[in-house]
Amino acid sequence: MQVAQNSVVSIHYKLTNDAGETIDSSEGREPLAYMHGNGQIVPGLERQLEGKAAGDKVQATVPPEEGYGEKIDAMVQEVPMEAFQGVDSIEPGMQFQAQTENGPLTVTVTKVEGDTATVDGNHPLAGQTLNFDVEVVDVREASAEELEHGHAHGPGGHEH
Repeated sequence: MQVAQNSVVSIHYKLTNDAGETIDSSEGREPLAYMHGNGQIVPGLERQLEGKAAGDKVQATVPPEEGYGEKIDAMVQEVPMEAFQGVDSIEPGMQFQAQTENGPLTVTVTKVEGDTATVDGNHPLAGQTLNFDVEVVDVREASAEELEHGHAHGPGGHEH
């Protein structure tokens, strides 16, 4: 079976940046299972896996616009320390949920200076080219329940 819309695909992968540093990998874990065509992996990788079958290996370079998007400067803001109510110490790297007019947004503290902290609402990989080494482990039809729920179940997928 080939990777197509609504098929359940299991992959082993290694994700590196342009410097060759490993960002994420399935090594030592179950393969990642996802339902193809449902936005569960970055669009550029999903597109390059279309039509592949179990045993296929793919090296995919995904530009920012097909990955986590370009970095948006307006999503980097300085906020007063009193915005972090109930938190004793704010350090770079800490993440918080901010409530926005578009719903909750995860922000990362990038700098703390005096009475302000700089937070970044961009995805940590925004603006980066993503390099994937992928092995397609399995491709199968989605069950009726998976189709209803919109995601893969079982090992490497979602557990209920």
